[in-house]
Amino acid sequence: MDDLLAGDRSIGRRPARPVATWELKYRRVVIASDLGSILTVVALLGAFVANSATAGDFPPVLLAIATIVTVLASLTACRAWSTAVLGQEAEEFRRLGKAIVAAAVVLAVVSLGLGLPGVRGWIFLVVPAIAVVAFPLRYILRQLLHRRRRAGRCLLPVLVAGSVDTATDLIARTRREPHNGWRVEAVCVGGPCGSIDGVPVVGQLDELADHVRRGGYRVVAITPDPYWTPLRLQRLAWQLEGTSAEMVVAPVLMEVAGPRVHVTGVLGLPLLRVSSPTFTGARRVVKEIVDKIGALLLLTVLAPVLITIAAAIRLGDRGPALYRQQRVGKDGKPFTILKFRTMVVDADRRRDTLLAGNEAAGPLFKMRRDPRVTPIGAVLRRFSIDELPQLVNVLRGTMSLVGPRPPLPQEVEAYGPDMLRRLLVKPGLTGLWQVSGRSDLPWDEAVRLDLRYVEDWSLALDALILWKTVRAVVRGQGAY
Repeated sequence: MDDLLAGDRSIGRRPARPVATWELKYRRVVIASDLGSILTVVALLGAFVANSATAGDFPPVLLAIATIVTVLASLTACRAWSTAVLGQEAEEFRRLGKAIVAAAVVLAVVSLGLGLPGVRGWIFLVVPAIAVVAFPLRYILRQLLHRRRRAGRCLLPVLVAGSVDTATDLIARTRREPHNGWRVEAVCVGGPCGSIDGVPVVGQLDELADHVRRGGYRVVAITPDPYWTPLRLQRLAWQLEGTSAEMVVAPVLMEVAGPRVHVTGVLGLPLLRVSSPTFTGARRVVKEIVDKIGALLLLTVLAPVLITIAAAIRLGDRGPALYRQQRVGKDGKPFTILKFRTMVVDADRRRDTLLAGNEAAGPLFKMRRDPRVTPIGAVLRRFSIDELPQLVNVLRGTMSLVGPRPPLPQEVEAYGPDMLRRLLVKPGLTGLWQVSGRSDLPWDEAVRLDLRYVEDWSLALDALILWKTVRAVVRGQGAY
């Protein structure tokens, strides 16, 4: 992998190709990974499927070839190998999932048309098995890429052009989340300025095109500024044609992204359409089904562990194993959340005497070394095991596997209009806050992540959060 990505050193302050060397090599690695997944699954399961059903006179080898070709064609049609999405958020996995579902649908339609009953095994066993193998491999490759990006490699050189405030914000975001692959190397602003957060200001906005041609930047990020009129943006796009740079315009709605944002042309004008968040419909039904089935399966599998933990808590100080607390759920409806008790029995009464040691911002109360936490409670908290009884809440329908953090009633009383949007969906057992730092997150960042989830929710994002939750829990980072 290191050799394959060694081309990242070619990115610099000189003219570069529209796609960097390391991007092309990484794309080849991903394609090889997907192709290997497909061929491996077909080789291992093909004989079993062929022997378990009959397809008339249709040779099983042709069915295997048809399956391989169909999946590869679907991956190509869904642009699952586009360098624009590889390593980026949940979109990469959404396209991969969409391609595999499309392949299954195509095979199903063809089998019905040709009357081939033997294709059922390929549709319901082989194609899902390809997904089971391909998704983890994609994730592993992404982690390797993100590791290099955090080390300052495999990053795209970016020139930001806009106001000082918006440029400062974008610089902070790229440094906070280097895994997204941007490194701001220069800035253009509307007036004289030496540097912004250590990034040199190379010129003013009206000189932008000249600096792009000389600098070899891969991305020109246009952030809001009164200078940017529609005519100037159009002329800039013309001036950047033939250069190495991709022009990216940051909309005013900075926290709205994903499937809700669509660019369409109306009356000759490019318009950014922002659809309403999806709180009902087929996808929500799927989410509800996944929640119930997932919670039931986890409770069944973990039953011996849960019973053992409950017994250990009871034996520790003879107090109750479960802690019940009022929280606020979807649409502001109160519910009782269940957790394993990690503190002494009278912890709530002692809270007022510890307020001076509160280390959390906003209405939260958190202490890294809370004297009320029991020895077994410290272990349960470190690995978030104390949250497992909330699977019962998920099964009851008051919570979801993925969603915003379930707030306390006193927190909701202090909510402003923006923060009340957190109550548009069910709170979650895990969420963006869980995989982004947990208790180490500042209050405003935790709120931003919850609102981002509400705005940009998708099944692919849920799957990605669940996958990342396992890593966050194993590491125990930010839990106390």
